[in-house]
Amino acid sequence: MAPLPSFLVPLLITAASAAIDPFTSGFPSPWAVGGLGWDEAYTKAKEFVSGLTLVEKVNLTTGTGWEADRCVGVTGSVPRLGFRGFCLQDGPLGIRYTDHNSAFPAGINVGATFSRRLMRLRGEAMGSEFHDKGIDVQLGPAAGPLGRVPQGGRNWEGFSPDPYLTGVAMAETIKGIQSKGVIACAKHYILNEQEHFRNSISVKIDDRTLHELYLWPFADSVRAGVGSIMCSYNKIEGLYSCENNWTTNYILKNELSFQGFVVSDWGAQKTTLGSALNGLDMAMPGGPFSPTPGPYSGAIWGGLLTEAVLRGDVPQWRLDDMVVRIMASYFKVHTGNYTTRPDINFSSWEKKAEGYFHPSSKSSWGVVNEFVDVQRNHAALIREIGAKSIVLLKNSNSALPLRKPASVAVIGRDAQDDPLGPNACVERACINATVAMGWGSGTAEYPYLISPSTALKARAAVDGTAFTSIVGNWDLAQAQAAARNASVAIVFATAHAGEDFVDVDGNKGDRNNLTLWDNGDALIRAVAAVNNNTVVVLHTAGPVVLDYAKAHPNVTAILWAGYPGQESGNGLADVLYGDVNPQGRSPFTWGKSVEDYGAELLFTAPDPRNPTQSFDEGVFIDYRHFQKAGIAPTWEFGFGLSYTTFDYSGLKIVSHNGEDTLTPTQMINEGLTEPASTFGTLNRSISANIPPAGFNKIWPYVYPWLSGSNVTIVPSTAAVTPATNGSEQRVLPAGGAPGGNPRLYEVMYTITAEIKNTGTVPGTEIPQLYVQLGGEENPWGVLRGFDDVALAPGETKMVKFELTRRDISNWNTTSQNWEIWSKPKFVFVGSSSNRIRLNATLPAPPGMVWV
Repeated sequence: MAPLPSFLVPLLITAASAAIDPFTSGFPSPWAVGGLGWDEAYTKAKEFVSGLTLVEKVNLTTGTGWEADRCVGVTGSVPRLGFRGFCLQDGPLGIRYTDHNSAFPAGINVGATFSRRLMRLRGEAMGSEFHDKGIDVQLGPAAGPLGRVPQGGRNWEGFSPDPYLTGVAMAETIKGIQSKGVIACAKHYILNEQEHFRNSISVKIDDRTLHELYLWPFADSVRAGVGSIMCSYNKIEGLYSCENNWTTNYILKNELSFQGFVVSDWGAQKTTLGSALNGLDMAMPGGPFSPTPGPYSGAIWGGLLTEAVLRGDVPQWRLDDMVVRIMASYFKVHTGNYTTRPDINFSSWEKKAEGYFHPSSKSSWGVVNEFVDVQRNHAALIREIGAKSIVLLKNSNSALPLRKPASVAVIGRDAQDDPLGPNACVERACINATVAMGWGSGTAEYPYLISPSTALKARAAVDGTAFTSIVGNWDLAQAQAAARNASVAIVFATAHAGEDFVDVDGNKGDRNNLTLWDNGDALIRAVAAVNNNTVVVLHTAGPVVLDYAKAHPNVTAILWAGYPGQESGNGLADVLYGDVNPQGRSPFTWGKSVEDYGAELLFTAPDPRNPTQSFDEGVFIDYRHFQKAGIAPTWEFGFGLSYTTFDYSGLKIVSHNGEDTLTPTQMINEGLTEPASTFGTLNRSISANIPPAGFNKIWPYVYPWLSGSNVTIVPSTAAVTPATNGSEQRVLPAGGAPGGNPRLYEVMYTITAEIKNTGTVPGTEIPQLYVQLGGEENPWGVLRGFDDVALAPGETKMVKFELTRRDISNWNTTSQNWEIWSKPKFVFVGSSSNRIRLNATLPAPPGMVWV
């Protein structure tokens, strides 16, 4: 870690400074102040919270327990005001554990579209479905893991290992979700980059890498107005994310001025005081997954938080800030009165109409599932994204699009329907049939799944094409017999991934390697050996080693289809037959070996209980590492072919720097905040904070009350510490508004170029802008702009990119601020990170000289 200014030294708790108590040192949890779209919501939230009792406030911060209610997470309610608890539900590609909902393409597919329009529309469609099921918080989208290592089990839930692409996708998705009255939850904050050891691994990282790579998309999320952020399971520099003073209080809530609430990943909360004082606002699921008998059902908050407030260990302002943040997030996305929001109309735990409202305690029987259909016309959007996310990696001799071939052989298990139905495998954790999403909590139940075999068979029937389908992957002789005389043989293969609580074929979440599963590589080689028009289709969580197929003369086309959701086969057929010209661009780099990527996944550790991992590669992951190391990839980041061709010309740069432009060292915020506020007066008597007379608790439901009238509350005699100090706080230099200093987002340059379709069919090009920030400390280029440009044959359009101050800045660990370094900077416009068509030197801002 680079040297920090003296006022920050207590914040960075490392193994070398273990004597410092992280719960009483460092920085208080910043109280929210509104701003940038939050002011009206905060006015309403403060009024609401001012009228609450202590136990009502605590109730809104604490989940009721695992399987205690119908959603995967539910907070306590305020019955006196008719306010039901918050319903939180997975996940990032659709509603988990429900019926009559859609299964959208995964985040990695949405990233591959490089389309802001499709990112936003998918967010809107998901938000409307969550809203109509009575869900208040959608647990997505995901920017963590970012994708440090290609085998990462949950990379597919996010959008790309590039922080700029992921940041744009996060912002557009969040805006879409929240426009429908649902709070988006950006997750998993932060450095949650692998599934192995995810509950115990401690990550070591330098401050610059944290800011320029992993924090970048979370800053975009905060600026987009995200209502909640989920802290992750892992540790950072020895402290768990959900009670990490540095990452939560100092960076997220102060530097980024996050105004929403921080919610724990399920079971990631570890202590009562540590989590409360270091920035956690909502505890999920409230109690342990295997509750133990006791006055508080094993909960870490609930009644224990009430006790902590009564003792004075947690100041009232900290509790009030938790609840104000929660309610402000609610009022920010809800335009009507809280009594008009849809009721929860499903159960995560019961697929029949009737069941227990509180399954963990087997109590309150009734109608728990109303089978509300929320799908609308979303299938059309899912099909469009599925098609436009397909990346055409190879297309020799114009093998594609298909033009009524005489015969087609579809080969491979990954093309087929599961005879037991698309949801036969719990959490989608199997490879029994075609794969269209990863496994784990980021999944949704399919309403249906159109397999490639089904879609291609239907197309063949229309065209009069002879159709053959081979189900298995291991009978190579059978596959070759089917392929030998076919006009085109289409081979399907997969490499699956997911969450660590399920082991699939020996892969515990993360992939063990970058080979294809289920004999896929051998299947491709066998078919290509007998058919000189072999098309390969891949449903994978990320890159696989495929240089052999790229070089094979009989493999005429390769398509990556990712995890396209319920319309998988239809979207694929649209591209194979040319109804949709492929516009997908690879959101990651394809290496020739796992070693090509530099960063390594930690599979084993000397002490499995306390594993540590250093992100020594810094900002050089994925294409940044390949470029620095001079490694030629199989296919580079941003690569993708089309059925037409494009020409680039006319690069122009316009500087917007005026005479009043601040120098880098002047771009700071100064001053102090107001002191922390409290809202309402708490009745601190024992009698006011125990269950009302005649109330019958159900176990293991989590309640906010003290355990009984015989509880003794001993007031704390501890001195005020930084963590409990509610006096004015310093405004950080890089902060000042949600997303960071507003001046970071000023447009400094407008860059334009002309794109022409020089082919004979309509197509969409994805021009990409890369910036070289200068010096060996920086990558050769970093993505800083993209667009999707639809062009008719012969048509020319101008594409415009806007570079902000943030886009051309680096993080200075000493000043704790973004600065434009005085090193020459260059811009590149091209069709991928390696295929640059236009370039120019970026003019220095006024008062600066490139040296």
